[in-house]
Amino acid sequence: MFTGLSAFPITPFSNEEIDYSALERLMTNLVSAKVDSICAMGSTGLYPYLSREELGRVANLAVDNANGVPIMVGVGALRTKDVLKNVEAAQQAGVNALLLAPVSYQPLNEEEVFTLYEAVSRETSVPICVYENPRVTNFTFSDALYKRIAQLPHIGAIKIPGMPFATTENNTNQEGTARLATLRAIVPKHVAIGVSGDSFGSAGMAQGCDLWLSVLGGIFPKTVKQIIALAQSEDASEAAAMSASLDRIWALFSKNGGGLRVVAAAAAILGYCERENLPAPLMPISKADFIELEGLIESLSLA
Repeated sequence: MFTGLSAFPITPFSNEEIDYSALERLMTNLVSAKVDSICAMGSTGLYPYLSREELGRVANLAVDNANGVPIMVGVGALRTKDVLKNVEAAQQAGVNALLLAPVSYQPLNEEEVFTLYEAVSRETSVPICVYENPRVTNFTFSDALYKRIAQLPHIGAIKIPGMPFATTENNTNQEGTARLATLRAIVPKHVAIGVSGDSFGSAGMAQGCDLWLSVLGGIFPKTVKQIIALAQSEDASEAAAMSASLDRIWALFSKNGGGLRVVAAAAAILGYCERENLPAPLMPISKADFIELEGLIESLSLA
């Protein structure tokens, strides 16, 4: 399941309760677009904000509406004990993979992170996607730690930040190529490498990542699928140009602390859910950003 587009939809809320009908509509959109997999509760899907009962219900809804599309869910929590309970709920729902980040309040060290993955690998029968997102977890994986974790049972993929794939005047993707080569050398061949950070997705796929774990793909899957197809073609420059055409979207992501609030607004604009669809204390984007996003969705023909 760790190839192509892994779409990360929001978990929409209404009056502080999950809007399950809206979530079904979002799932239908992704299934209709024939995405390669769906992460029903990634960071965009707000898994750390959900109770175990809510996590289990979202996992069941996702599986029930997947129509054969593989489902991954986030299971991270502050305590390993609670992570394992989330794993149990996810597996009972019949998910195909687990997304696991080293969630923390107190900063974790490498041995603590290793023991987390070791514990989960013993308790799961489905693949684990190792999730590195230092912006929200304040933890960066060393190559030595990646190598140790990748030897554990059931490790199926690693999700790396996209920054090495940034193209600037002084970096024409050599850094991304080198980073991938390093990772390929230290993890087993069966472990997929995925790129995150949507503004880097096109370059990451062109450089040889196996999958793009995409926030934008959770609401506009056809657009992201088109970029991936171009990136994997003989002339990836068209993919780079298409990604560059989305620079104002990426700018909104950056301005609003990531893609969550922006795609939540997009879901409201498209009529999937209410305008205020995030749990407090999270708030929607500003009225000015909302209006700008409306115009961009129309002018860029996002789908």
